Amino acid sequence: MKPLLPHPILSLMLLGLWLLLVNSIAPGQILLGALLAWLIPLYTVRFWTAQVRIRRPLSLLRLAGTVLVDIVVANLAVARLIVGPMARIQPAFIRMPLRLQGNVGVSLLANIVTLTPGTLSASLSPDRSELIIHALQGHDPGAIIADIRTRYEQPLLDALEQR
Repeated sequence: MKPLLPHPILSLMLLGLWLLLVNSIAPGQILLGALLAWLIPLYTVRFWTAQVRIRRPLSLLRLAGTVLVDIVVANLAVARLIVGPMARIQPAFIRMPLRLQGNVGVSLLANIVTLTPGTLSASLSPDRSELIIHALQGHDPGAIIADIRTRYEQPLLDALEQR
């Protein structure tokens, strides 16, 4: 028997996204958004391979704040880099060994790296042990890996994976 609300967090996110898209909190829009937020996860539950377990939700909230701040700061840094002399750009591909094991954690990390200007998740190794990252400033791969590991990977490990 299917649960009545298979993915409650996804449902809340869908409702919030719906309200942002329609730019209204009219009762009809809330009702329609709630209906969609209930039906979409209910009818897509068979496509989800595993239930996502959030062990520490506050860690995820802190991570979201960190990512938002990093996006703003990185946008300014990339703009300054692009406007400046081309000699300052030193692109490189970096292989980052992953400690994350779960699909959701690896996906979130790859998306966070891509969302942050100046870096891009280029590929995942076939054995899923390394994330290949393209960086605009790749002169110090060790520092880039350490930064990604402490700012993004560790909070994801804390929030999503069991140790």
